[in-house]
Amino acid sequence: MHDQQSAYQARMHKVLEYIDRHLDQPLDLDVLAGVAHFSSYHFHRLFAAWMGERLGDYVRRRRLEAAAFRLFAQANTPILEIALSVGFGSAEAFTRAFKDRFSYTPAAWRAYQIDLHRPNSKINQAPGKNDQVQSYASFHNGVSSNLKRSAEMDVKLISREVINVAYLRHIGPYGAPVGQFWSTTVAPWMAMHQLFNRARYGISHDDPSITDPALCRYDAAVEIPAGATAFGNALLTTIPGGQYASMAFKGTNADIVDAWNSILRDWLPASGFQLDARPCFEYYSPDACFDPNTGVFDCDICIPIVPF
Repeated sequence: MHDQQSAYQARMHKVLEYIDRHLDQPLDLDVLAGVAHFSSYHFHRLFAAWMGERLGDYVRRRRLEAAAFRLFAQANTPILEIALSVGFGSAEAFTRAFKDRFSYTPAAWRAYQIDLHRPNSKINQAPGKNDQVQSYASFHNGVSSNLKRSAEMDVKLISREVINVAYLRHIGPYGAPVGQFWSTTVAPWMAMHQLFNRARYGISHDDPSITDPALCRYDAAVEIPAGATAFGNALLTTIPGGQYASMAFKGTNADIVDAWNSILRDWLPASGFQLDARPCFEYYSPDACFDPNTGVFDCDICIPIVPF
C-alpha cells in the first residue's frame, strides 16, 4: 500500500513540475493526464481530489502567480512578452484575468511594486481590496531601509551543472514551519537513508506574498548520484543547470526573509539580469554549519538569471 501511495504521489508531482516548466505551452487535460500516466477520463477527478483544486483552476492560478512575480523580477520585459510566457494569447485576455485575480492591471501592479521597493518608499499598504496584494505590501514594507544596498552586496555569478536530487515536500507557510519540517521530517529521513554529508537544497516554488501561504510549496532536497532510485517515500527530480547569482547567507530563519528580499528586490533590478522560469533555491554545502543553540545556519541563496 505504501509503495502504491508513493508511486501515485510521484506521478502527481510530475504533473505539477511539468505545469511550472511549461506555462508558455497549451496545458490541456490530455497532455497532463499523459504526463501522469492516468487516463484522461479519470484524471480531472483524481487531480481535484488530490489538490483540493480543479485542474483548470490550478493551471490558471499558477500562470497568474508566475506572471505577477515576473512583472517585477523582469521589470524591463514588455507586458505582452510576460503574458505569452505564461500561456496567454493576448495582452487583453491577460489584463482581464490578472485584474480579476489581483485587483490591478499588470501595468499598475508593476508600477506599484517598483515604487514600493524604492528606498524610503512612503507606501504603507496596497490601495486595493485584494488580500494577496495587501499581504505583499505588509510582507515587504519597511524591509528595504534595513537591507544592504545592491552596491554593497557580495553577489557572485556562477555556473551550475544539472543536479539530481531526492526531495520531500512541505506545503504551507515558509519560515519557522520549514525549519520544523527539516528537523522533524527531513533529518530522520536522511538518517534512515544515510544521506548526511551530502549537499542539500531548499527549493521555494512560490512567493508567499503572491500565493496563499497555505498553498506555498517548498522542497527539502538532497543531492544523489545519477540513476539512484530508492530513498523511502522521497520523490526524484533535477535542479536545472545554467547561470545563477549566488549570495552567501549566515543567520536565522527570521533573517533569511530579509536576505531573499535583498537579492531579489535590491540587487536584481540594478544588475542587468532578470529571472527566468527555473526555481530559486538555498544551497547547503556538505559542511554547512548549524548552531542548535542560536538557530544560526549558513547557506548560499541562488537565483536563476539571464541577461535582459
